[in-house]
Order: sequence, then C-alpha cells, then structure tokens
Amino acid sequence: MRNFYSIGEVLIDFIPLQKGRALKDVVGFERLPGGAPANVAVAVARFGGKAYMITKLGMDAFGDFLLEQLQQAGVNTETVKRTNEANTGLAFVSLRHDGERDFSFYRNPSADLLLSEKEIEDGWFEDGDILHFCSVDLVESPMKKAHIKAIHLAKEKGSIISFDPNVRIPLWNNPETCRKTILEFVPMAHILKISEEELEFITGISNINEAIQSLFTGDVRAIIYTKGAEGVELYLKGEVYQSPGYRVEVQDTTGAGDAFIGGFLYQLLEKGVRQETLEKILREHHQEVLSFANASGALTTSGKGAIPSIPTKDEINCFLQHS
Repeated sequence: MRNFYSIGEVLIDFIPLQKGRALKDVVGFERLPGGAPANVAVAVARFGGKAYMITKLGMDAFGDFLLEQLQQAGVNTETVKRTNEANTGLAFVSLRHDGERDFSFYRNPSADLLLSEKEIEDGWFEDGDILHFCSVDLVESPMKKAHIKAIHLAKEKGSIISFDPNVRIPLWNNPETCRKTILEFVPMAHILKISEEELEFITGISNINEAIQSLFTGDVRAIIYTKGAEGVELYLKGEVYQSPGYRVEVQDTTGAGDAFIGGFLYQLLEKGVRQETLEKILREHHQEVLSFANASGALTTSGKGAIPSIPTKDEINCFLQHS
C-alpha cells in the first residue's frame, strides 16, 4: 500500500463540558487534538494505512501534546516542523443539543500558517500516494504557497490529490475571499469532497446537479457529495452512485466528515489506486468504498471530539456486518 499525506492545520479543540450553551456561557472545556487534515491522517493510520502529517507546530506545550497524539495514533510525524515564531492554533467549540458546532479560532497567525514552500521536500511523494488538503490553511500565508508546491510536486510524481474544502467562514476576512480561494484550488484536485451545506456557497448555483457539474473543472475526476445521515452521492463524469447513511446516536459531529473522507481514501489506497485507474476502481468498488466511508463517519459521531472517536477498521467491519 502506498503512502498517505495530509497537509494543513493541527490544533487543539477545546470542547465544552456543557452541551446546548452559547460559547460565551460555557464555563468548562475538555482539551482534544483536532484540525481536519490531522483527523483524516489519523483515520487512515487507524485503518491500517501509512499516514504522514505535513504541518508546523509551535514550540509550546500544546505543540508537544499534538505531536504526541499524532504519534500515538500511528501517524508519521517526520514531516512535522516546529517554530518559536508563533503558537500552536486553538479552536473553542460549543455544542448544541443536536451535536452541531459553533467555532471560535485563536490564530493570528498560528504556527501552521508559517510552514513555507521551502520546507516542502522533493522526496516526499511517489506514484500512487495520496495528498489530501482542506481550505482552512489556504488563507494568504506561507502555508498557502506550501500547499501549492506540495500539490504540484505530488501530482508530478503520480500522486492523487484530494480536496475537502471544509468551509470555516469565521477564519476568513470575508466569505467571498473564502469562496474564490476554494474555486482557485478545486481544479488542482482529482477528488473533491463537498457537503450539501457548502455546495451552493462555493458554486453560487442552487440546482444541485448543475452545481456539481460546474465543479468538474481542471483535473477533477470524482466528486463526493455528502448529505450527513442521508448518505452520499459519488459523481464521475456522466455517472452517479448513491450510498445510504447509517443511523447512530449522535454525541458530537466533530470530525465525522474527516473520518468519512479518511475511510474513502484508505479504501482507494488499499485497492492500489493510481491516477490512471481512479475512475475504474470507483466504478468497480463504489459500494464497498462508500459503505466503509459512511460507517467511519457515522461511528465517529457517537463519541466526543474527532481523533478520540475515530473507529478502527475492525470496528467498522463489525458495524457493517450488523447493519
């Protein structure tokens, strides 16, 4: 099996000890490791893949904690850099009674945004690897340029590029800058994951099919349209495959989408995907790939926090056998 790389933020999620309160009214928090790209790397590692995290952490206690958490989860941290120039990023998350979230981020900048293109190494990527990224670290910063270099290097080497915009409006100066930046990066990806909440915002198109078709631009070959508990639709050019979701008792939705895409990408790695075989593998194995990914996402919502709640491969297979 080839390697998986995730680039972007690793941060601390402070999860409230009380549900159903506005962030200003929360009096106690639990510290948990987070950051969407890190969650995906942990998912791939937990399922049995060889996962690397490309990021930068502060030389502080939170950075030490996150490095330790990644290593304990089985993620290779050789590609993690450290800095004294900024602190590790923090996110405070309030949970409504339905498990949905409200975020407040502390980074101006955080250490992850200082990763530079010079720190992206030529020897990291090979044919058949997968590089995954999100949009949170695409704000104007050295990290944005690091993303561009990593994507171009990986693609040249024959790696598959995966993009989950994972929209977080509060982290941008304005929504339009966020939207334009996402659209700038969409054509660079082979695989695009997008949620029903994000589709119209990103495309500006209300008709679902028209909006999805508009995203088949540049190198995009597969679009995964997620609908939460209602399941997912996988679009290839001229084709669509559907997979139902799974009902579980939801504690916290944090990291569910990351666990989903981690499961999806792990399945592709397990099947020996290459750039030239991506569509063929998805046509032949879409049911298996999507069921595994859906179960991964669903089970993650049954615990608190992202990384601690991501299931193992055995737990997913057991769940699927009894569903």
